[in-house]
Parts: sequence; C-alpha cells; structure tokens
Amino acid sequence: MTPPEVVPELISYLRSLDAVRDRSQQVFDLAVDGKLDHWDWHEGKLSTVVDFCADIIERNPDPSAHCRRNHFLPSLDRIAVLSNLPSFPSDPTQRATTLIDLYLVSVLLDAGAGPDWTYTEKDERGNVSWKGGRSEGLAVASWHMFVDGVFSGDKSKPLQVDVAGLKALTPEILAEHLQVSGSNPMAGLEGRCNLLIRLGSAIEARPDICATGRPGDILGYFAPRLSTPPTLPLSQFWSTLFSLLLPIWPSRTTLPSYPGFTLGDIWPCPSLSRALDAQGAKREEGDDLVPFHKLTQWLCYSLVEAIEGTAGWKVERGRGQTGLPEYRNGGLLVDHGLLTIRPESLGSEAYPNGKDEPPVLEPGHPAVVEWRAVTVITLDRVHELICKKLGVTTEVLTLAQVLEAATWKGGREIAKVKRAGGGPPIDIISDGTVF
Repeated sequence: MTPPEVVPELISYLRSLDAVRDRSQQVFDLAVDGKLDHWDWHEGKLSTVVDFCADIIERNPDPSAHCRRNHFLPSLDRIAVLSNLPSFPSDPTQRATTLIDLYLVSVLLDAGAGPDWTYTEKDERGNVSWKGGRSEGLAVASWHMFVDGVFSGDKSKPLQVDVAGLKALTPEILAEHLQVSGSNPMAGLEGRCNLLIRLGSAIEARPDICATGRPGDILGYFAPRLSTPPTLPLSQFWSTLFSLLLPIWPSRTTLPSYPGFTLGDIWPCPSLSRALDAQGAKREEGDDLVPFHKLTQWLCYSLVEAIEGTAGWKVERGRGQTGLPEYRNGGLLVDHGLLTIRPESLGSEAYPNGKDEPPVLEPGHPAVVEWRAVTVITLDRVHELICKKLGVTTEVLTLAQVLEAATWKGGREIAKVKRAGGGPPIDIISDGTVF
C-alpha cells in the first residue's frame, strides 16, 4: 500500500479546481487586453456564440448534465439495458459503484480517436444496429467491453473493473475490441492502454480508497464519513479522486522545489510569465503554470451524475467545476470568430497539411495553453449570458447542462459546417492522456 502523501500547500493549490479557474482568468484577461502571443479576442462575437448556443438549448429545453452517461445513448439507452441485466446490483450504492467502474474506464478511453475511426455495433443476428465514431463510438465500444467482462479479472463477475482485469490489458486486446485496423485507425491506442494499466496499479496501491480493488470502491470510502442523508462535498471528492488517479498521468511538469510531486494536466504559459514580469510583482514558483485537469474533470462530472442520480447522495458543489477546455468547447469559440489565431505566430512547421488546413500542435504548445485557458473563462461567461437570455438562473440551468446541451454540442455542429469531416480548428496531437 502506498501511504497518502503529505502535500505542500502550493502543490495542493495547483491540483485544485480553484487554480484552474484562477489561472485561466489571468490568461483570459491578457486575451481581452490583446497581450496573448497567439490569439486575438473579439468581444463583439461573444453574442454570436451565446445566440448560437441558446438556440440549441431551446431545441432541447430539458438538457441533461455533461457526463459520460449521455454518450451511451445513441439509438438505445445502454445504461437502462445494463441496469436490467440479472447480475446488475439492486442496492442503489452498489448500482452506482458499478456505473462508476464503467464510467471511469470509458472516460479514460475517451481521448480523441481521430476522424477516421468508427465503431460498428451489431445485434444478436449480426446485423449492424449502430455505427459511429468519436466520443459516442468510444462509449459504445467500452460499454460492450464492460458487459463482456474485458475489464474484470473475475470472469464470473463481468460487470466490474478491477486491478487484475486492467493490468491484463494489451494494445492488441484493445485494438480487437475497438475494431482498430489498418483501414480503421485510431489515434493514441497505446497511450489509452498504458493509461488503463497504470489505473490498475494506482488502484492496487490505494486499498484505503479502493478496498476491493475496484474504482467504484470510492463510494465505500466516503460512505462512513458522511452525514445522513449522505452529503458529499465536491472539494473532498475531487481531492480524493485526484489523489487516486494522479499516478496514471505522465509526469510532464514539476516544480524545482518539489520534484517528486506530479501536477497532472498543467502547462507553462509564456505570455502569462512575461505579463507577471511586466507588472513588477514578486515572482513565485509556478506562477506561470496553468492547470486544466481536463480528463479528471470530465471523469468527475461523470461520476457525480452516478453518485447523485443512482446512489441518491447529494453533492455540495461550492464554487464548482469549470467548463472543460477541449477542442469542442474551444473550437466553438474559434469557429465563430470570437478567438482568432495569428497564423504567423506559429511558423510553417505548424501547418504540415498546408496553410488552408488547421494547424497541428502538441498539447503543451503555448497556443494550445492560451486557447484552453481562454476557453475555461469564456464558458463561464457564455453560461451566465445564456441564462440571462433565457430568463433563468444559473442554478436552474447549470454550467454542466450548458456544456452538454450547448457548447460541446455546438462546437461539434459548427465544426461540421466549417470543415469536411467535422474536425476541430486546431488539431491536437493526442496520446490519450490529455484530451
């Protein structure tokens, strides 16, 4: 067992949801002031984005929250099918535990698969019942893997994810179940596999959180610590989930004073660093780092849905999570002209497919860091302005609902209009551990 680490205050802050919003706000302010290195902000286009998103919500006036569950629904409610299987638990907390197992592995598989990959679902007679790619394709594929016991080390209990099942995975096993081939390629397959194997090791190292070796055990960890009826502070759930998952992420960025502490999805922002120098303020270690923790946030949104909707617990959100800084939400802003790239700032190497095609960048490229940070704060503003336009409060129409029903969906819709294949305006080189 790996004992819980004693975390310095600065490290705790950079791993927190507060830091995501705080640091993104600093970069957003630079965008408004015209001081970013790679992007221009056009305030007059904000109303275009808001109107576009509000129109989408009015088409679906009762939106669900942004979570992985929604991606299991194309053509069939597969969560309902799963819930009706004889081996699915009857106790609400155990039902939620099972869903957390599924959602966690499905989210970790949910990195950008690329535009050329699709998953074909067939019925019992071998007829094609559904076909699709991207997030829904990965969700449906992971659902079948879960039901078939691919993630379970105990084949008599297929509806679970456990250490033995995860550590037995190989790229070849994933490729088979994800239908990957030369004619059906998937970006980042090996990265996804390594992520799931590392998840097995991370769970194994924390029996204090995952007593039986399943990620869903996190509910059992919290149950005796909560009041009646169960009320779970989001901040506590976030810090526990982050601690559990931290070993699975690549150690990209660390602080010189704390080299042994991994920080996760966090990146230096040169334009922020120069702005801090120009302000003449005393610099502090890590003050130019911008955290996003996108995959952990996507997972947290998804698990909270199971905790509230299936276990019946209440989650106290406090300041809450941020919008997810990924290519659909961020692409929405670019494709509507709210943010425009300065092509000359990237160099010709960013355009391997030609200047008429989207630039291709690594996740840590400063242009990507700026884009993601501005996206976080813009999503807060879009949420507030949509609520004002529709005459509802931000409690009635939550950020999670706007993400699901408007910005993420809207980013996909406008991308299909702008580009053949519906790809994003910036191509991010994916290894399956960031997006």
